Amino acid sequence: MTATCAIIPASGLGERLSRPSGKTFTTLDGQPLIAHTLTVFQECRQIDEIVLIVRSSDIPAAKSLVQERAFTKVHAVIAGGPARQDSVRNGLAAISPQCNIVAIHDGARPLVTHDIIRASIASARENGAAIAAVPVIDTIKASTDGFVGTTIDRSELYAVQTPQTFRVSTIKSAYEQAYEDGFLGTDDAFLVERLGLPVAVVAGSYENLKITTPPDIILAEAIMRHRHESQNGPTAMPRIGHGYDIHQFAPGRRLYLGGIEFPGEEGLLGHSDADVMLHAIADAILGAAALDDIGHLFPNTDPAYKDASSLILLAKVGEVVRERGWRIGNIDVTLIGERPRIAGHTSAMKEKIATALSISPDQLSIKATTAEGLGAIGQGLGIECHAVALLYS
Repeated sequence: MTATCAIIPASGLGERLSRPSGKTFTTLDGQPLIAHTLTVFQECRQIDEIVLIVRSSDIPAAKSLVQERAFTKVHAVIAGGPARQDSVRNGLAAISPQCNIVAIHDGARPLVTHDIIRASIASARENGAAIAAVPVIDTIKASTDGFVGTTIDRSELYAVQTPQTFRVSTIKSAYEQAYEDGFLGTDDAFLVERLGLPVAVVAGSYENLKITTPPDIILAEAIMRHRHESQNGPTAMPRIGHGYDIHQFAPGRRLYLGGIEFPGEEGLLGHSDADVMLHAIADAILGAAALDDIGHLFPNTDPAYKDASSLILLAKVGEVVRERGWRIGNIDVTLIGERPRIAGHTSAMKEKIATALSISPDQLSIKATTAEGLGAIGQGLGIECHAVALLYS
């Protein structure tokens, strides 16, 4: 039995993108960038196995993403090396023995299509090696010391993309020779070219861009909207939802707010863990999607949700709205209570909530105030929370 494997290197630092989450997990159209890339290969019938390569510090998050999104073709999540070539070498060592064709694709190219993947695989089977590329459309000039040296004929020039696809025996031989020679190439095909072997060119796409700088995010999301509208008609207008929840303090309960436990503080009364902040967020999201509130989704008469973590419930809410074609734009939260003080915990709360909803922490705002001694909340009898969520399709 033979198989076709995809190696997806995604361990770059993404310094030019300037995102705190790094390039791999930066948000694109409401989801981590790498989730879009993995989805294309997961859904491509010609791909049997995927090896994902990330920074060692990103391995736990990547494994969680693979499990949560049911990327069943992912055979391994491994650490990258100092350079991209080192990362791909690690990936080649991790593919299954039955793989005879391997497609190497940048994790930061989320707009690749099944047609491009299929064409590169077919060409690699026939020719041994194939790259996706597009003709250069700009005038190209060589410059020396800030002045034009010559204008280069662009008629035979191509901008190279990925996937770059090979017979496994061919690319492994090319890598072995490169490391034996101490050679660092600019792409995988270059290592095959050094062996004197032919590399075929298949049609890429100008939409198959690589996310490198912030403007690339804007362009990629515009392309994704265009594709969505071409298939499903005009995109629906953004939707706004408001969520509200209130819980009274109860002795003997643990206090959870924003997915964070506050040891030593009196907890809140509720069927689940009574995380008033997460419940308000959940209702805001469900409201924007015109769905029933959290009480209908997780009734307090169901013993399955007794003392349940509200982070798990919130993650389910995120899945429900995504299944209906909605993406989260941003969430704004205001917590009202006399205690506890949450100022030092908001960053951790954002991380917990963002992970549950598969969004970026920078899509969240969490604020807190007191009730100035007014009413039950002002008297310290409980905590209430308001949340507003923006969804778009």
